Amino acid sequence: MRLESRFISRRVVLDSVACFQLIESYPDDKYLPSYLVWSEHAGNAFHVLFAADVPGDNVRIVTAYRPSRDDWEADLKTRRRRP
Repeated sequence: MRLESRFISRRVVLDSVACFQLIESYPDDKYLPSYLVWSEHAGNAFHVLFAADVPGDNVRIVTAYRPSRDDWEADLKTRRRRP
């Protein structure tokens, strides 16, 4: 539901798998290890947060969003440092 409200369809996420780039990892996340990836579809960059359920042999999309230039450097892969 949240993907659709952010205008990032499930199909866009799945069609962009070939160009995913890992930008942050959270191996000790609260419930499952998770990974933030950058991707691009039709010239538009977006981030996807995945949770990896290794024992259950599946991956879950937690959220997807278009990164803000206020929070990310020009490459949209590097988080801006806050003073």
